[in-house]
Formats: sequence, C-alpha cells, structure tokens
Amino acid sequence: MKTEDFDYELPEYLIAQTPIEKRDTSKMLVLDKKTGEIQHKQFHDILGELQEGDVLVLNNTKVIPARLYGIKEETNASIELLLLKEKENDTWECLTKPAKRVKVGTTISFGNGLLKATCIKIKEEGIRIFELQYEGILYEILDQLGEMPLPPYIHEKLENKDRYQTVYAKNEGSAAAPTAGLHFTNELLENLANKGIQILYVTLHVGLGTFRPVSVEDVTKHQMHSEFYQMDEETANTLNLAKKEGRRIIAVGTTSTRVLETVMKLHHSFQACSGWTDIFIYPGYQFEAIDALITNFHLPKSTLLMLVSALAGKEHILHAYEEAVKHEYRFFSFGDSMFIR
Repeated sequence: MKTEDFDYELPEYLIAQTPIEKRDTSKMLVLDKKTGEIQHKQFHDILGELQEGDVLVLNNTKVIPARLYGIKEETNASIELLLLKEKENDTWECLTKPAKRVKVGTTISFGNGLLKATCIKIKEEGIRIFELQYEGILYEILDQLGEMPLPPYIHEKLENKDRYQTVYAKNEGSAAAPTAGLHFTNELLENLANKGIQILYVTLHVGLGTFRPVSVEDVTKHQMHSEFYQMDEETANTLNLAKKEGRRIIAVGTTSTRVLETVMKLHHSFQACSGWTDIFIYPGYQFEAIDALITNFHLPKSTLLMLVSALAGKEHILHAYEEAVKHEYRFFSFGDSMFIR
C-alpha cells in the first residue's frame, strides 16, 4: 500500500482560512460507507441523522497557547518553540525552530524571563526536550505569552482564539484542536441530548502527528508519534452497555476514534484507563469500537485520510472528496464536515 494512493487534487482556494460565522451551519457531506451513496446537508442536520439510543463520543481536550517566541540567552538569537507534550512535571517535548541552534544546556527566555526553557535532550526531526522554569501556574503564563498553534496551511490571523476550541473543551494539553468538534454548538448538543442521544467524552491531547505528513513510500513503514489519552469509568460502562445492546457508537473526530479503538484493542472491552497511544489505522484495519464517524476533510497523503479510508473504503472516500471539491466544500481545520455512517 503506497502513500501516493491517498493523494487527491485540491485547489488552494478551498483551504479554509477562517472559521465560518456560525459553527453548525458548515456544510456536511453524508457518506454511506457500505454503498458509497452521498448526500449534501448542513451540519445542524446531524440531529436528523442520529437516532435515540446512539452514543456520541467527543474529545474534550483543550488547546493550549503552545507556540512561544523567545531568545537564546547566550546570543539573543530568536528561537520558536511549539510545546507538544508534557513528559513529566515541567519537562516538555517541543518542536524547535531553528533546531540546529539549540544544544543540550541552551536556555531560551520568554517574556523577559517570565518563562525559561533549558534543553536537556536532543531528538530527531527538530524535536528537543526542555525543562521549564517559572513561578506561578504554567497555563496562566502561556495565556500571557503564547499563541494558538494554528496549522501551517492557515495564513490568516485568528481574530477570536476561542474559535480554535470546541465549546466543550476542558482538559488542557493539546497542540492542535480536535477539529471535527468545532462544528458543535451548545444548543445543538442540548438538542441531541433531548432526542435521547447519549453524549460522552474522552480525552486525547493532539500532538506532533497532526503537523507531520507521511514521508515514506510504503504506508506500513510510517511511524506514528504517541499521544496521551484518557477514558473514565462512567464513559467505559456506558459504552460497554451500548455495545451489548447493539446501539451505534459514533466518534466525533479521528482523535476520539483512536482513543476508542486503542482501549478496545488493549482490553477487548471499554475500561477506565489512561496512557499513550501510537495506533495507526489504515485500510485493512478491523474496527472494533466505532460504527460511524463525524470528521473533517483531511490533507492528501495524511494518516487521517488513511483512517477514514479504512472505515469507508479508499474508493468511496476519494470519490466523496472529488464531490466535495466539485461542490466547493471548505477543507481542513476550519473547513466543512463529513458524516460517515
């Protein structure tokens, strides 16, 4: 299976640069994964697509202002850090630019010393491990000094940083938003609950994988980066009951999907647990946890495109993407949505 098999043509003007004014008015392409049949709707129509007894699983991670601009203490050279994941207390894995200027022992200062980061380990692909020094609460300092880490294909300035958060974002730690969830409003979630749809939350802190294309020719040789996930006992019990009763489990986003499939693969049922996952889902994968998926439109040759292709079939997905281009859907993080049922 070649990475090239997951390529498609996308005009640049279809890459959404800003969020749509009202979250749930984005377009929604509905794809039947068995037949390949396509319907064009709006996202708030998800209320009619879901039925009483369905279980909707969302990722409640919260994006932190993880992009920091500082200076190297010895030389005053400008250095940019993107905090990717916390390894231990105040020890972080960071994407570093320019990485070649940062050696073990290099200290970078942010906000006139309000926050300092000292490099303690060098890894590949521009990754460095830093120990942070500060007084007070880190996330409050990041709110003061950091910027939202928008993906590299977004060139417009984000006027309202809350629009790169889901309305239910809770657990801080992500370097990127779980973008399938950006379409939900509090009102829509309330309407879904009133219809008898169970709404559950898991956590996966989105990390480096979001910013890394697949660079190997053979898909199976790609190495995923690990990300932290968590599922609580109430969620696990509710999901197990839904499975037992044959009710649909619908993941909101590839991140929720990876939590659910990871837990099921490890334990053969849903369990309260947390840990690190590097699960890589591509065609040939047998899904055990989810029945349907709400997602966005993903980059060519990306692991996310491979995941949705595993669920609905590569031919169905690439045809759906062709249709989305033809109907001028908006693509990627601030783009339109897709419901694979």
